[in-house]
Order: sequence, then C-alpha cells, then structure tokens
Amino acid sequence: MSDFSEEEWEAVCCRCGLCCLVKLQDDDTEDIYYTRVICRYFDLANKCCKEYENRCKLVPECLKVTQNNINELEWMPKKCSYRILNETGDLPKWHPLQGGEGLSDLPKNLVYDNMVDEENVEDFIIEGESF
Repeated sequence: MSDFSEEEWEAVCCRCGLCCLVKLQDDDTEDIYYTRVICRYFDLANKCCKEYENRCKLVPECLKVTQNNINELEWMPKKCSYRILNETGDLPKWHPLQGGEGLSDLPKNLVYDNMVDEENVEDFIIEGESF
C-alpha cells in the first residue's frame, strides 16, 4: 500500500458514501454508532459525493483517508475498500480494480433507500407532547 501513487490510492475509493454517514459516539464507552443520516453532499440518486474534490473544504469534519491515517480510523465501515485493503492487503472481489462491478456488487445490506440526507433530517422529527 505504501507505494501507491495518489491516483492509485484515490481509485481504491468506490465513493459508496459509507464513511459519509453521520456517526454518534458514546461518551462513556467510545463505541461508534452509524445513523441513516448521510452528508448533504452525498447524492443518494447517483450514489456519489457531489463535491468530492472540495469535500474537506465544504465540510471541515470530513476526513480525507490517506495511506498515513488509515490505521488510525477504526470507525471506518467494515465494507470500506480502504479498510479492507489495509486489513487484508488486498481489495475485495467486488471492487472494480479486481474486475467486480463496484457499487452494484456491494453487499445488499447497504440500503440507500432508507438513508436520509442531513438537509432533510428535520422531516424525521417527532412533534407533539412529551412521551
């Protein structure tokens, strides 16, 4: 991995958006929980970031995954190509660089239909009296 060029490293990313899901961290246990809320710049219809090149400027919390920091990013989704490559030394068979079909070959538990972008999250607020 350390001998990847920047272009080769970028090609590892399938732009699936799993790392773009809003995550919550338990203050006591430090466990990370994924939500169904995804970054406002992730295009759910086309399943890609609309602002990939500018993502870190537009969203200061957005972290660019590099060969130097991948070991520290334990919160990365288990199906992330970067994480799989880092942990196994190889890309998953569904990855386009392995002859797979990329996003269409991703495991079926990635249900984009159930995701909501953070711009529309207010649609999910429960209004009314206290519970």
